[in-house]
Amino acid sequence: MQRQLKSNLGRVLACSILLAASLTSHAEELKTPVMNQGDRQTVNLPRSGQDMSSVESQFGQPISTKGPVGTPPITVWDYPGYTVYFEGQTVIHAVLKPKN
Repeated sequence: MQRQLKSNLGRVLACSILLAASLTSHAEELKTPVMNQGDRQTVNLPRSGQDMSSVESQFGQPISTKGPVGTPPITVWDYPGYTVYFEGQTVIHAVLKPKN
């Protein structure tokens, strides 16, 4: 009886390992466009530390805005070729949009 229990336990363990391996082998691959860092050199972007009013006076009104959301408040301004992220009234990052 003990021998049969060990045999059954071995089969269950082997099936569990095969099932786990088959579940992980069917992962979906997501492709994200990679920006060339050299692109940032050729585009005039808002700098970290600028305030909202200086960004608006230098770059004009954004085509859309989102926020503020959360704590600290994060606001997003979209421009045709890039997006600007603010924490409060201060730029924390400007990100180029991928070229289609």
